[in-house]
Amino acid sequence: MTRMNDRRCSARRTLAVRLLTAALLALVAAAPAVAHDPDPTFSGGPMSSNTTLHWRWTGGRFTAAMKSAVKAAAGDANTSRASKAPTFAHASGANSTIYYGTNVPCGVNGLACMRRSTPDWFGVWLRENGHRYDWGTLRWCELTGSPNGCYEAETITLDELGHVLGLDHHVNYGDDRDYADAIVQTYSHTKPKAGWNADAFARCDVASLQQLYDVPNSTTRYSTCLAVPTTLSLSASLTWVTAGRTVTFTATLRSNGSGKLSNNLVTGRTVVLQEHLSGGWSDVATMTPASSGSYRASISIRADRDYRARFRKPSNEGLKASSSGAVTVSVVGSCGSQGCAAFGASR
Repeated sequence: MTRMNDRRCSARRTLAVRLLTAALLALVAAAPAVAHDPDPTFSGGPMSSNTTLHWRWTGGRFTAAMKSAVKAAAGDANTSRASKAPTFAHASGANSTIYYGTNVPCGVNGLACMRRSTPDWFGVWLRENGHRYDWGTLRWCELTGSPNGCYEAETITLDELGHVLGLDHHVNYGDDRDYADAIVQTYSHTKPKAGWNADAFARCDVASLQQLYDVPNSTTRYSTCLAVPTTLSLSASLTWVTAGRTVTFTATLRSNGSGKLSNNLVTGRTVVLQEHLSGGWSDVATMTPASSGSYRASISIRADRDYRARFRKPSNEGLKASSSGAVTVSVVGSCGSQGCAAFGASR
C-alpha cells in the first residue's frame, strides 16, 4: 500500500547563511537524536527491501557530466548501503524521475530536494548551475571545474537518495567535528571543506539503513554508529564423561537490537570457550565458526568444570559483548554399559 507522500529539501549555506540560521540550528539540536546516533528516519517507513528503484531523466538541462554524476551517486548508494535497502538504476519509461533544471520544488536555499511515496516511487530535483541565491551563485564542480567554493553533484545526489531510502538529516555536534559520520546532512559542504566529495554512505547513514532494512546476511558488519546487543547460548555434546573424554561445545550468537536487527544470526566473528577456575573465567579455546551463527570447539575433559562462551566487543563494528549461561560438565568413574551418552547432553 502506498503511504503518505514525504517531502524533504536540502538547504545549503555559506558562512553568512550559517549565522542567519542560528535559530534553526537550535531547533535541530533539540531533536531526539544526538550526535553520533544513527540518522533520524522519516515516519513514512522504508521503501521495498531488496528491490531496484528505477528512474528516468526529466528536464531539458541535463548534460553528459550531470548524468554521469547522478549515475555515480546511484552506484555509490548501491555499493555502500550495507543493508537490504533497495538499489537504484536508470530505466527509460520508469515512474520515478530525476530532474535537473530551473523548475524545482525545493526551498529558497535548496540545491536539491526529493519527494518519496512508499513503497517504490520517488522524485529528485537538482537546481541548475549558475542559480543565484542571496548568498551567491550555485556552482556544480562537475560543470565548472572550480578550485573551491563548488558543490559536487555526485555527493548532493547521494544525499537525496539517502532521503529517498528514508533517512532524515543527521544531527551533528555544534562544531561539526563529526560531519563525516553522515552524508545525509541539513547543510552540505563546498570544495575543499571536509566531506564535500564523499562518495559513500557514512557510518551513521548505514546504521539507520540497517535498522530500517536489516543486514544482508549473517556475515555483514554492523555499523560502528550502532551499539547492538548480542546474545549467546551454549550447549555441550555430553555433560557427564569419564576423564579424558572429548566434549564438543556449540555456541550460537545472535543480535538483539532494535528495528530489523533483532534475533539475527551472527557469524564470522570471534567467540571463545571459557572455563571457570578458582581465579575466575579463563579462555580455553577459540571456537570455530560452523553454520550461520554457530561456533564449535572440542576439548578433552579432565575434571568437573563450568564452561561458557564469550563474545567480546569487536573494534570494527557496532556489536556489544555477551556471554552465555554456564554449562557444567562432570567427570565420573565410569559410564556403564551404555556409555556416557546415557547420562545425557545439555540442551
